[in-house]
Amino acid sequence: MKRSAKLLKFFLWSGLASISGLLLVSASVFLYLSPSLPSVDSLRDTHLQTPLRIYSKDELLIAEFGEKRRTPVHFEDTPEKLVKAFMAAEDDRFYYHPGVDIVGLLRAAVQLVSTGRIQSGGSTITMQVAKNFFLSHERVFSRKFNEILLALQIEQELTKNEIFELYLNKIYLGNRAYGVQAAAQVYYGKSINELSLAQLAMIAGLPKAPSRYNPINDPDRALIRRNWILGRMQELGYIRDEDYQVAVTDPVTASYHGTRIELQAPYIAEMVRQEMVERFGPETYTEGFRVYTTVDSRLQETANHSVANGLFAYTEKHGYKGPIRNLNEDNHIGDEDESFAVWQKALKKARSAGPLKPAVITLVEEQSATILMKQSKVTILDWDNIEWAKKYINVNAFGHNPKAATDVLKTGDLIWVRQMEDGRFRLAQEPEAQSSLISVNPESGAILALLGGFNFYDSMYNRATQAVRQAGSSFKPFVYASALDDGLTAATIINDAPVVFADEGLEGTWRPNNDNMKFNGPMRLREGLYRSRNLISIRVLREVGISKAVEFMDKLGLPKEAITQNLSLALGNVAMTPLEMTTGYATIANGGFKVTPYLINKVEVLDEVVFKTSPTIVCRECLKQEDNEETSAEQTIESSSDLSASVDMSELATAIEAEETDKITPAEQVMDPRVNYIINDILRDVIWKGTGKRARALERHDIGGKTGTTNDSKDVWFIGFNPNVLTSVWVGMDNNTTLGRWEYGGNTALPIWLSYMKVALEGMPEQRLPQPEGIVTVKIDPETGQLANQGNPNAIFELFRKENTPKVSSPDTSAKEDGTPTFKPEDLF
Repeated sequence: MKRSAKLLKFFLWSGLASISGLLLVSASVFLYLSPSLPSVDSLRDTHLQTPLRIYSKDELLIAEFGEKRRTPVHFEDTPEKLVKAFMAAEDDRFYYHPGVDIVGLLRAAVQLVSTGRIQSGGSTITMQVAKNFFLSHERVFSRKFNEILLALQIEQELTKNEIFELYLNKIYLGNRAYGVQAAAQVYYGKSINELSLAQLAMIAGLPKAPSRYNPINDPDRALIRRNWILGRMQELGYIRDEDYQVAVTDPVTASYHGTRIELQAPYIAEMVRQEMVERFGPETYTEGFRVYTTVDSRLQETANHSVANGLFAYTEKHGYKGPIRNLNEDNHIGDEDESFAVWQKALKKARSAGPLKPAVITLVEEQSATILMKQSKVTILDWDNIEWAKKYINVNAFGHNPKAATDVLKTGDLIWVRQMEDGRFRLAQEPEAQSSLISVNPESGAILALLGGFNFYDSMYNRATQAVRQAGSSFKPFVYASALDDGLTAATIINDAPVVFADEGLEGTWRPNNDNMKFNGPMRLREGLYRSRNLISIRVLREVGISKAVEFMDKLGLPKEAITQNLSLALGNVAMTPLEMTTGYATIANGGFKVTPYLINKVEVLDEVVFKTSPTIVCRECLKQEDNEETSAEQTIESSSDLSASVDMSELATAIEAEETDKITPAEQVMDPRVNYIINDILRDVIWKGTGKRARALERHDIGGKTGTTNDSKDVWFIGFNPNVLTSVWVGMDNNTTLGRWEYGGNTALPIWLSYMKVALEGMPEQRLPQPEGIVTVKIDPETGQLANQGNPNAIFELFRKENTPKVSSPDTSAKEDGTPTFKPEDLF
């Protein structure tokens, strides 16, 4: 009995000593490690690495940039079954333990002693949070003790749901997906709230080994892991038996889903990315910036279609260059079964090019052809989608129209096709010509749509902002505006006749000509512009003086270094980017105010605005309030109901959200409003009387614009506008070769512009700039530009600045017997 008592006493003291030793060791470890432990408070304000996302004005996703794909979610927005799946897989006692599971830790210790490594961990969800946020992934005891101490601290500072939310958003789940929302998108292309029970369990199985249990890389192993989790959920009472039975029979449906881009605007995305890096540096890709642009998704989609269709129309007009290659000939195929295998293999490797899809001709009949596309899709090319394909000879020549499909296609041809609006496919080829389209709100400079080429993924070169091209006749409005500013009038008579210049700046003798090699004699300045007469433009510039004209253009914001310092300036011999040309035209379109195009409206992080653009905005009422004193572009004023009289009020929301800002920066007026009003009126005549007549299809009287074609048709333009929307279109070859002798701004660029503007102006009432004070309308004799005599049947109305109104009546302009007018030569220049 005494022996038993002694033995019991020994065990009690031994146990007490062991516990004391353990406590002493634990205390020592705590004292040793605690000074190096990070503050748990930082978890409350933790900022998860989240990619840069770029959106349109109406919040459609344009692009995502960043190494880690992550979309943070709040715990209350997480499906309950997903939470239960993670608990079943990782820590079913999460809501009951203090952050550490003793049983799991003992299991991990036994594994380390017996095998030399930790196989199953034993970490709770709280310990995983500690490891993921603060510690390395090295499997040593010191890290494990730190993990335990941090877990205990975390449980003291945060609620269980807060800890679980951090876990769900931080964990790595394979394929660059961090957090459950990103994983749902990557593996299923859905939100977590749209996933089935089986899919939720699949995601819950990933943290243990994101590569080994990845349903894309190893679906069989992932299926075993998923079904084990479903069994645990059933065992723990998280799901009903019938739910389990349905879920375990679900097949593996995971496949890789890239970021779900809702609006195709890659040139805009790259412009925004570059601006964000300049503004925020490397943190651009990790801080979760959400950039909201000024882009209108409907207009951007229209721009995409308009440019593509315009380039296809140009390509079809010049003939078919043949298939990409013939697979049967390349592979010496004779057997039909062998052919099909080769065709499928080639299609699998072939890439798409924008709207163009690869296809193989499998059968050619008299008036149709059968094609094989990706995923073994078979369809028909009808004759009306083949008959355009006359043989291409060169840019200025093509063969006869084909009479049968066999004249164009052969079995085994690998070709391009594009889908039409009616769902059918059309034979196509990749355009060699390129194009840019820029559309802005001229009242603020907000970019509504922008395209820098046919296919960004073939060429990231942004022709809208980087291509320095000759402007041609599209530059002439600036020359004529400088003349009006200098005192000439829309009625000034100028001679459209041959002239020879000995100009040192042009390196010798220069004999300019009109595009049609014809001359029309004396005509009014207005007519010279809307008919785009080169000799008129040259004489106008010579009258104004080059230095004075350049100074005027510099005020408008045109880059002075790009402006030619000789008379060829009159013909648009200047090299500018389409964006620079568009910026200059904005001053014409908005009444003479200098605005700067911009793309970024605001930048947010965690619903907090960290940057907002303050654009310069046209404000005519601001000028009135200051009694016509000169205003500074940097001056800001309180916006008020006084703005309601401004013509741009209906469009101010495009540039700036009134509820988010109570200040605007009025744009500087850099052109006499009367000069601007007259040049606008002349540019409307370009549509109704001149080279832009195709735009009459819009049946609007508030649009103006100008065509442009350079020597040998290397660049063609159309830039047109009303007070609310300004759009420029350029078409040309990247290598500066000719588009063809019959290509002009009016038949190549203008149709693209027209297709876009039909949508951009749809439902928008006609609107013109208000007529400024100091403009008068008088009747003139169109032959002399002077006041019309009473009863003159040919008299027309013309606009003048008040001080430039003709003071005398026209002399007798009745023609002599030979038909020559009787005005004097000195009346011309």
